[in-house]
Amino acid sequence: MTSLTQGPEELLRFAVASEPGNERLALARVAEALEGAGLSTDQIERLKTAVAEATMNGIEHGNDNRPELPVEVAVLASPAEVVVTVTDLGGAKGGADAEQEPEIPDLVAKLAGLQRPRGWGLFLIEHMVDEVDDSTDGERHTVRLVIRHGTPDGHGAADGHGAADGHGAADGHGAADGHGAADGHGAPGGHGAGRGRDGSGDSGEGRRQ
Repeated sequence: MTSLTQGPEELLRFAVASEPGNERLALARVAEALEGAGLSTDQIERLKTAVAEATMNGIEHGNDNRPELPVEVAVLASPAEVVVTVTDLGGAKGGADAEQEPEIPDLVAKLAGLQRPRGWGLFLIEHMVDEVDDSTDGERHTVRLVIRHGTPDGHGAADGHGAADGHGAADGHGAADGHGAADGHGAPGGHGAGRGRDGSGDSGEGRRQ
């Protein structure tokens, strides 16, 4: 008897060199692979933003901008959802940062020097997609981004920190084109369970900020 359960289909798998700017190549290839996948224009744009942020983080913080180290991207789709995984080779770094809770960006605190200038990346990613999972296997660190079919549009944060169109922070701290934090150093991190856009789930441990 044929099973009625359809697993995710891999649509694309590729790698980019760890060089600044290659996050644009990644988001363009992901968007091309998802043409006809049933996502709305808003969902595609939000996923592109999340892919760019995750890839940028892998290039800069995972692979230290070393061109010989790849950032791998895979695109999978099922009737229920679209999944994009972004993997760098910085999983073995961990160290003291793995013990810290992820820091929620606060503009006033950052301007006052009470928070590190980086850290908008994870905050932005979590408001772009329906679920974010973060895992490490040896040296391989993977961020898993999930967009579910049928999710209502209009995905700014409920506290007003997401832009009305969902593509950047309302206070101006997402890049104008929606593809990075204002300081250019978005850093998704965190060993542990992923968090959905509604804020549910474990906070996880921040690996990189």
